[in-house]
Amino acid sequence: MIKIKTTSGDIEIKLYEEEAPISSENFKSYVKDGFFEGTIFHRVIPNFMVQGGGMTENMENKSTNAPIKNEANNGKKNLRGTLAMARTMEIDSATSQFFINLVDNSFLDHGDRDFGYAVFGEVTNGMDIVDEIASSATGSKMGHQDVPIESITITEVSFID
Repeated sequence: MIKIKTTSGDIEIKLYEEEAPISSENFKSYVKDGFFEGTIFHRVIPNFMVQGGGMTENMENKSTNAPIKNEANNGKKNLRGTLAMARTMEIDSATSQFFINLVDNSFLDHGDRDFGYAVFGEVTNGMDIVDEIASSATGSKMGHQDVPIESITITEVSFID
């Protein structure tokens, strides 16, 4: 289990280590390195998802590890409360950024539109915090859309029992 402390509150997640071993190990390596501290939820779209894990409040991308293999074909679905790896149009391009699904987003699943987005965990406590983040007023900032006007920062990510 992992706790993500944010300026809005805490979110606890469980990783799908058996179904998504590459994505889980990748996420855990960023946790161990303290990488997520000081990153923000930089993309918030109500009734869709909240995304974070790679950008600072100044909208700068943090330097990441190499991209990982996409595990979207692991049988896990992009359902409300699940975490998935964010990526570019390149299938195997995920690094540190992740998103939390606010609703069931089946169009992001493997095979529905393309290879899909790898689900690697789920929120076990704090979905109310995720929903609060999702209700934030957003705007444009430094060329990015859907950015919360008041920054929502990840202050600490740690392993819990």
